[in-house]
Amino acid sequence: MENQGPKPIRCKAAVCRAAGEPLAIEEVVVDTPKAHEVRIRIICTSLCHSDVTFWRMKDLPDNIPRIFGHEAFGVVESVGEQVDEFAAGDAVVPTFLGQCSECVDCRSARSNMCSKYRFAVRPGMPRDGTTRFTDGQGRPLHHFFGVSSFAEYTVVDVNQVVKLNPAVPPALACLLSCGASTGVGAAWKQAKVEPGSSVAIFGLGAVGLAVAEGARICGASKIIGVDINPDKCELGKKFGVTHFINPKELGEEKPVHQAIAEMTDGGADYCFECIGLAALMNDAFRSSRDGWGKTIILGVEMHGAPLCISPHEILHGKSVIGSMFGGVKPKQDIPILADKYMNKELELDKFITHEVGLKDINQAFDLLLQGKSLRCTIWMDK
Repeated sequence: MENQGPKPIRCKAAVCRAAGEPLAIEEVVVDTPKAHEVRIRIICTSLCHSDVTFWRMKDLPDNIPRIFGHEAFGVVESVGEQVDEFAAGDAVVPTFLGQCSECVDCRSARSNMCSKYRFAVRPGMPRDGTTRFTDGQGRPLHHFFGVSSFAEYTVVDVNQVVKLNPAVPPALACLLSCGASTGVGAAWKQAKVEPGSSVAIFGLGAVGLAVAEGARICGASKIIGVDINPDKCELGKKFGVTHFINPKELGEEKPVHQAIAEMTDGGADYCFECIGLAALMNDAFRSSRDGWGKTIILGVEMHGAPLCISPHEILHGKSVIGSMFGGVKPKQDIPILADKYMNKELELDKFITHEVGLKDINQAFDLLLQGKSLRCTIWMDK
């Protein structure tokens, strides 16, 4: 009797063949999902700075050829064995961070870092390390963050898939897959920003502006944006930023932390570093208030430099905490954020500045590199 189960699918994907070079639109083969895996038809995806960071790397082992992309929305096309929580037709978002819901970390309210299937930049799937992609000549193509959404179809482990309310528009659901959840979560889950508190955000890119949105929802009374791009002053206001500092306009006589101390009567209650520069992390720490100031690090240090902070200042009651995915537990918290959008509490539309089709994906890279876009939606059917 003929096997009626899933079969390999031929589809289009944007493949990275050389670090920093334009992606090539190719026909690829997406294998069937194995046990604990789902195959997803990607409706739309978007470009995140993390994609660009790894796309540029020339010395990352097992990096090339690779299908990038990790912020996306799609529909389950088929499921592998031992998959009970998903079925064909489910609206879902894949996430780079998994949640097994079984390990000590997933069961604890104190962590969102699954310890059973730890986050790592792997070339293959998290359970067996093998790939589900091959090119037209049958050669393997590497995965990215376990998602690889720059393809019309992809295979993702069940721990990295979240079922979502299908009423959320695809382009906006896509944002909850990474950037918006990371920033909003950092204010909501990681820092637990309180009503009436003061917040300083270093870097007003998509994640920094999402932090501002989260701080606004939490009721912060003073949200200070710090950025060297003067255009971010007006843009930030749309996301709840109440004050703006351009370090270039302060001059050498007044450092940023002094300006923030003057604005907040001693320092911000919560500081967020959203760029990935050790010097800015230090500035954020120095800008936080003695006694209870908390600094949350979201940016990945782009040069590998260590974070150096004054041991005397940290004795004054300040603290520093790292934040992966904004402290968000994907399966638990992303549906909550989707509900906040549906209730008009969370505003997502303003993050999307551009749209392109898959064949024009390199335009999305150009726009982000030129600082012209926050999020560019990449549609598979355009």
